[in-house]
Amino acid sequence: MQRDIDLVLFAGQSNMAGRGSSIDAPVVEEGGGYEFRAISDPTVLHPIVEPFGVNENKQGGINEKGMKTGSLVSALVKTYHERTGRIIVGVSASKGGTEISEWQKDGVLLPDAIERFRTAEAWLLDNGYSIGNRWMIWCQGETDGDRRTSKADYKMRLASLLSEMQATGIEHTFLIRIGNHRDDRERYANIIQAQTEFCETAPQITLIATAFDQMASEGLMNDEFHYTQLGYNRCGTQAGTNLAHWQMN
Repeated sequence: MQRDIDLVLFAGQSNMAGRGSSIDAPVVEEGGGYEFRAISDPTVLHPIVEPFGVNENKQGGINEKGMKTGSLVSALVKTYHERTGRIIVGVSASKGGTEISEWQKDGVLLPDAIERFRTAEAWLLDNGYSIGNRWMIWCQGETDGDRRTSKADYKMRLASLLSEMQATGIEHTFLIRIGNHRDDRERYANIIQAQTEFCETAPQITLIATAFDQMASEGLMNDEFHYTQLGYNRCGTQAGTNLAHWQMN
């Protein structure tokens, strides 16, 4: 396989983890993208399949055994590869129901995510790979909307998270913006606005997907919070397209 790859940490809460149906996910072509399983099998690269990260559960860290059922990762990786020719090696670091305050350096989730990234980076370099880009893709915020986190507090904690990731070696972060609550369209407006404003002013993060906004109105939600696999595929394709555009320009 191609030895020059892009290392990507997929982090956030349940709509990054994926609550879709893996049978309806796109197939990433052979050689088009890989998963490094930092927890369950940190000895080899696995072709990306859904549910991405299903076995990446760590006691005392990022752990949601049996919850990942189908995500946007395959659509993103497939689209990015088709448009750039580049290969993503993805690392799963997402946990449902988590607010931004839990993704801080004094918690258990962020240190675990950092350790996963560093484990993947070391393995790749030790095995002769060249890492072209070190990125994080972040999708999180519904729980903060449910708990009425203020815009100012969300932005402050997101900045703190990004600072820790930059110190780890993440060169840029890309944000997939959350969508609307299915039954209460105003519930997440505050966090959506906070994420949009933050990406407009912070140089270390770029907004690459807003497709979740339309899912409720298009009937692409499984419940009040999560999307059908078609919804995840659509958002992943949008994110992969915009990530490719950013990389090439």
